[in-house]
Amino acid sequence: MKTIGYAATSATQPLAPHDVTRRDLRDNDVAIEILYCGVCHSDLHQARNDWGASIYPLVPGHEIVGRVTATGSAVTRYKTGDRVAVGCIVDSCGKCDQCLKHEEQMCREGVTQTYNDHDRITGDVTYGGYSKHIVVREEFVLSIPEALDIARAAPLLCAGITTYSPLRTWNVGPGSRVGVVGLGGLGHMAVKLAVGLGAEVTVISRTEAKKADALALGADRVLASGDAEAMAAAVSSFDLIIDTIPVRHDLSPYLPLLDVDATLVIVGQLGMVDEHSTMPLLMGRRRISGSPIGGIAETQEMLNFCARMNILPECEMIAIQDINAAFERMERADVRYRFVIDMASLEAA
Repeated sequence: MKTIGYAATSATQPLAPHDVTRRDLRDNDVAIEILYCGVCHSDLHQARNDWGASIYPLVPGHEIVGRVTATGSAVTRYKTGDRVAVGCIVDSCGKCDQCLKHEEQMCREGVTQTYNDHDRITGDVTYGGYSKHIVVREEFVLSIPEALDIARAAPLLCAGITTYSPLRTWNVGPGSRVGVVGLGGLGHMAVKLAVGLGAEVTVISRTEAKKADALALGADRVLASGDAEAMAAAVSSFDLIIDTIPVRHDLSPYLPLLDVDATLVIVGQLGMVDEHSTMPLLMGRRRISGSPIGGIAETQEMLNFCARMNILPECEMIAIQDINAAFERMERADVRYRFVIDMASLEAA
């Protein structure tokens, strides 16, 4: 299938229109017309080759919402016209212990990422959601509940599940005390989801400048990490801290805030963090952990939960022609809180 997308052709070139070829339908494939695609910070990193593994031409996008246009002969879950979504992964081995317990993101053989990866069967490069159409294996397609606004749902496929998964892993519910470090694309979803699960939620930020925004999202309070007195008063006051900061940073200010046996989960930074003392870990049996996205079943659970609780990301809609300007704004943290591309604009491109 021939379609059109926007691609980076090198680390230094802006994204521009690019012809994309999608595979012919296999028996278990679903063809999707993409209606909306979220813009993730990792799209920017991959386009710029910040992680050193980008394959050009690179078509980003792993927060995909659309409608089914065709199905393979063996597909049973979806039919033409269904509202569907695709997240960060489009395949896994399906046979290892992790896949068999619906933790495909932990596949022992490695997942196939939605873009900048290789198809498990043909070896062809995968291209993401900054395009008009995509073809995905049925088992990695998700259903969008009717109650969800499809124009705002796309960021749930990455920002949503990235923060929902650790909240579920650490059994957050009524009475849980959750801290959220950073109030960007990931952080604002962590706040909304933790509140939806019944937790007492505190946004941890350098100052109280974002207090009004945090409270509007549902947080109970803001803790200024630059206020030594406030930080001292908050020692041992959290059961879980979700750290969404996307760049190298110091964990030391946050570790004493954990209660005994509590956990700080890193979901933002990919790479090195600053050196820190092990004293708070040893003395409080505190833990530092990490968490990627969730599996397909957990992602569907998250979508259903968001539909029941009317939880949606705060989005700014853009045309695909504005993607390079959006990338520049993301670098300045000038978005509240997630860009979404209206893919109808691609026809004008």
